[in-house]
This record gives sequence, C-alpha cells and structure tokens, in this order.
Amino acid sequence: MVDPDKYKSIGKGFSLTLKEDGARGLAKGWAPTFIGYSMQGLCKFGFYEMFKIFYSDMLGEENTYLWRTSLYLAASASAEFFADIALAPMEACKVRIQTCPGYANNLRQCAPKMFAEEGVWAFYKGVVPLWMRQIPYTMMKFACFERTVELLYKHVVPKPRADCTKAEQLIVTFTAGYIAGVFCAIVSHPADSVVSVLNKESGSTAVQVLKKLGPKGVWKGLVARIIMIGTLTALQWFIYDSVKVYFRLPRPPPPEMPESLKKKLGLTE
Repeated sequence: MVDPDKYKSIGKGFSLTLKEDGARGLAKGWAPTFIGYSMQGLCKFGFYEMFKIFYSDMLGEENTYLWRTSLYLAASASAEFFADIALAPMEACKVRIQTCPGYANNLRQCAPKMFAEEGVWAFYKGVVPLWMRQIPYTMMKFACFERTVELLYKHVVPKPRADCTKAEQLIVTFTAGYIAGVFCAIVSHPADSVVSVLNKESGSTAVQVLKKLGPKGVWKGLVARIIMIGTLTALQWFIYDSVKVYFRLPRPPPPEMPESLKKKLGLTE
C-alpha cells in the first residue's frame, strides 16, 4: 500500500521482503502489533459487553430484541472509540517501523525517537483516521458476527444450540467470525490505506493522503487484508468464546422473541 511501484502484488511483496530482509522482515513490527492489538482487544470486547448491557437496559426487553442489530452497532461503536485510544500509540510505532526503512528496528528504538522528534502528538495524530477505519470495522465485526451466529443456528445447524456440544458451538463461532472478518476488511480497507501512508509521511494530513491515493489507490492490498482480517477475526472470536467456555462464563444463546412481544403480535395461543 505504501510503495505500490515496488510491491505490485501480495506475492511480489512476500518475495521481495524475504529477499531483502529474510524471514525476520515478515515479523518486523511484531512487538507494537502484539501490545497494541492486545490492549485494543481487551478494551473492545470488555467495553462491548458493558455497552450492550447498558443500552439494553435503556431499551427494555422487547425493544432490545426488535432493535438488536442497532444495539450491536451502537455498543460496538462505543467500545471501539475507547479501544482505539489504547491502540493508537502502538499502531503509529508499528507503521513507522514497517514503512520507513532505517528509521528503527524495534519498538524500543522507535517510541523514544518518535517522542523526541514530534512529541506526544506523534502517537495520536493517526487516531482520527484510526476511528474512521476501526469504528466501521468493529460495527461490522460485532453486528455481522451476532446476526451470522443467529442465522447459522436457525438455518444451518440441524439442532438448537443447547443440544450442541461445546466443540460444535465453537465451530459455529469460528465460521461466523471468519464471515464477519471478510466484511470487516472490505468496510475498513480505504481508511486502513490512509492510516498506513499517514504514519509513514510525517508532514501529511488524512485529506492530503486520500487525494494522493485516489479512488483506486485506497483499495490496493485488499486481498491480503481479507486473508489477514478474516483469519484474525475468526481466531479472536474463537479464543474469546473458548475462554468463556473454559472459565464457565455466561454465554447467552442467540436472541429469542420475548413472550410479552409474542402475545402482542398474536403469536401465542
């Protein structure tokens, strides 16, 4: 994305990176990636559960069911707003390490150098485009996952979730997570392109980068991102659900229409 003349395709990118930097080149920036996305994930999933309960209490049982997609969207957007504040510093370091050859080899070198040159703002100048990328991404991630799980149990899985083994339930989780990840990658990719170039070019603004990339440039690297985000999202949901299973934490089943609403709609005798 940041040097399309040199890296013309995902295959070319892998071969050139291996040729120039060896296998270590593929892992460049792993530390800020690990730390940043661990912090973001902790905030994202934790705040999502909190906001989902908070908004559900505001809506009431019947409206929670009727407006459940809107509830998922609002709760995930609220959670991601705070999660990105935790992610931004590590994302800035990761992009600087990966896209500026010779700038720094690792997080220990990169963070102090960025702070000395540009101050605290260096770590947060990408937070707005990060919100532009991550909030739609997370809204799609959670809403698509929740509704996909609901549809899989309703139309694909031949028995109710309560009758499925834990392993079968986790397979559904992984499948729904991958499907959600594909849509996440597509929705968030243009903003991801802007963030990558913005953190590489210290004097640019998001608007300038967007104009520079153009309508086609913002979609470069989409296939690689779909593969990465699809797998990552599926694993995130799988790990999250596995932790709940292991520690016997509450795992609410897919939503069902409340009895009071069924009576109002004349669906019960």
